[in-house]
Amino acid sequence: MKTNALNWFEIFTNDLAKATEFYSTILKAELTTPSSGCNMAIFPYDAESGVGGGLTQMDGHNPGPGGTIVYLNVEGDLDGVLSRIPAAGGKVLKERFDIAPHGFIGIFSDPEGNIVGLHSMS
Repeated sequence: MKTNALNWFEIFTNDLAKATEFYSTILKAELTTPSSGCNMAIFPYDAESGVGGGLTQMDGHNPGPGGTIVYLNVEGDLDGVLSRIPAAGGKVLKERFDIAPHGFIGIFSDPEGNIVGLHSMS
């Protein structure tokens, strides 16, 4: 049994293509589509040692504020990711914030209103 408290997350979307473009742009990362036919785009991750997750478009699950905040690992590029959010269609809600000794966070809303966190140790 792994010791991570979290092993998967999903950010709900009503427009998978638009959400995939937004997150690909701000994170400078390629999201993949599973061959299972699920309406998802998966963030890059190491299935053996890391936490994985993706964007999901599914009936009955809507994006928006008020739910759980997931934090995406942007190690070493927190300021870069925060700077790309407005041009990609999102809004920075909290600029770089020190949570010593646990690193730094930033919080933003994506184009559909999901509130998402960013985390980096530097």
